[in-house]
Amino acid sequence: MTSVNTPGPMPVLYLSHGAPPLPDDQVWSAELAAWSAQLSRPESVLVVSAHWEDAPLTVSSTTGAPLLYDFWGFPDKYYDVTYDAPGAPELADDVAALLGAGKVQRDESRGLDHGAYVPLVEMFPEADIPVLQLSMPTLDPVALFELGRKLAPLRESGTLIVGSGFTTHNLSALQEVSGRNGAAPGWSTEFDAWVQEVMAADDVDAVLDFASRAPAPRLAHPRTEHFAPLFVALGAAHAIGKPVSRSIIEGFWYGLSKRSWQLG
Repeated sequence: MTSVNTPGPMPVLYLSHGAPPLPDDQVWSAELAAWSAQLSRPESVLVVSAHWEDAPLTVSSTTGAPLLYDFWGFPDKYYDVTYDAPGAPELADDVAALLGAGKVQRDESRGLDHGAYVPLVEMFPEADIPVLQLSMPTLDPVALFELGRKLAPLRESGTLIVGSGFTTHNLSALQEVSGRNGAAPGWSTEFDAWVQEVMAADDVDAVLDFASRAPAPRLAHPRTEHFAPLFVALGAAHAIGKPVSRSIIEGFWYGLSKRSWQLG
């Protein structure tokens, strides 16, 4: 694994990635830009996105596949976005070495999906940092936590590990929310408050068992793919010491919690 001169391991992020129109929200865009400005410049970025589930584990293109516009019904301008970050073949090799020979496939046809490039455009707009995406082979919280633990050594060599999801995500239950700044429904605010409390207490067991312990978990996440990247982030953070969890971004966007954390 390539080593670099860094002041310590890179932190781990879990961020709510929004949707293609996120750049239209000047407040959220500014929050993401300010967040990245406070980070040491990463050597590379590894993203685990809610929008890629694939088993066995698979890494995205290292040779420049185009972005994956994995959404429908938006104005044309959102399909014109580009993010020509360099490929990360060395990082792909490191991921394979950490996870076991023969256990990681490569899909050179798969570009970054919107769970990766939408926030990265705001955080690293120069697109000059190599980026690799890794699939989620399961939604099981414990298995994803262990996946994060195995990836943790990448932090020591300057890789920023990013779990990209949404702290609450139930689009079908938002019919009555009035615009991006409309009042969030109770299930969203209650889940947001609960997860902020358990994250601040570093109660990993509660987070992993959120389906039994959190308020309204099935309303906050009818399907758990947008919460699952947090489990990977927690594993990567806890494998190196006892991380400090900081809630960097909070608030709601069209009723969904955009809360995002920095670990370590």
